[in-house]
Amino acid sequence: MDFGIGFLSNNVMLPIIDFFYGILPSYGLAIVALTLIVRFALYPLSAGSIRNMRRMRIVQPLMQKRMQEIKERYKDDPQKQQEEMMNVQKEFGNPLAGCLPLLLQMPVLLALFATLRGSPFAGVNYSVNLQILPSEQIERIQPQAFATPPQNIYVADGEHHKVTAILPGGSKLAVGEKTKIQYQTLEGKPFDVLLTEHPETKLTPEWKITKGEERIKIDAEGNIEALQPGDVTLQGTIPGLAADKGFLFIDALGRVGAIDPDGTIHWDIVAMVIFFGISLYVSQILSGQNSSGGNPQQDTVNKITPVIFSGMFLFFPLPAGVLMYMVIGNIFQTLQTYILSREPLPEELQKIVAIQEKEAAVAEQKALPFEPKSSKKKPTG
Repeated sequence: MDFGIGFLSNNVMLPIIDFFYGILPSYGLAIVALTLIVRFALYPLSAGSIRNMRRMRIVQPLMQKRMQEIKERYKDDPQKQQEEMMNVQKEFGNPLAGCLPLLLQMPVLLALFATLRGSPFAGVNYSVNLQILPSEQIERIQPQAFATPPQNIYVADGEHHKVTAILPGGSKLAVGEKTKIQYQTLEGKPFDVLLTEHPETKLTPEWKITKGEERIKIDAEGNIEALQPGDVTLQGTIPGLAADKGFLFIDALGRVGAIDPDGTIHWDIVAMVIFFGISLYVSQILSGQNSSGGNPQQDTVNKITPVIFSGMFLFFPLPAGVLMYMVIGNIFQTLQTYILSREPLPEELQKIVAIQEKEAAVAEQKALPFEPKSSKKKPTG
């Protein structure tokens, strides 16, 4: 179950990409346009979440104080204690209320993420699990055709088809049996025929054995020969049409990883990872998430969180096009947070802020050390 992610990707995201690519033939600009459209569409939901976080940050000290008073007052009456705590939550608001807008927008953001991880921006992988059996055992098994879940593949600019990998005789093979894995559309059109219709497109599918290499042989065309009994996993990859195309300072939208096995460093990806961390930290500051309330441990966690999230993309790399989307999305989120943080507070919240500022000023005055009397001489004459 994909919670509508596949539907949104195929029926919303890809048509938007095709539309903008038809206006400005640049897949990089299509990513920018798609990201901004989705972010603007989700603006009201994000705004509700940010406003709730801002409200809870203001009322939290007072709310915690009231909760503690209720615990002490009704410590011998759990039912009354629970009732009073519910009343406080109704008065100040539920801290979890800000999570609902986030949950509502998650399928859309995940669909956007999935779209940019696939064709045409990156290679699309197909996984095929095979079972090699002795000849005498395979005779007792009824053959059933095998097909992988279909995936959208761009075969030309603006043209994509749902393509699946099939084994007409099924995924159970006898030792010594030879067969072929074929790509075809849901309508049954071979993928090779699609490619011949677009000679300018150079997409060469690849196959590799990820499990059970000694049990099977497979060539570049998908021809298989079963060698030994056991389980085998094959991975087929159809390259992304725009995987090698660049945009601005990005060398290739489909490139995965900042460092190649030979040690080559791709500074465009490194720059995006760093910028993602910076934008995340700035967004934290604007939203007040880095406010630790005097807790040094929490302060340390807040400071290293952007570093951890950014570092993840070095150890669990993503295609450059996906990183670009995440950076653009973060910039948008930061600007949205800045705008909403400048909104006037409701009157009841403004009163709470005024009280908190007054209490903070009094506490600061009490905490000041005694100042020595001035030894400065009075001016004469």
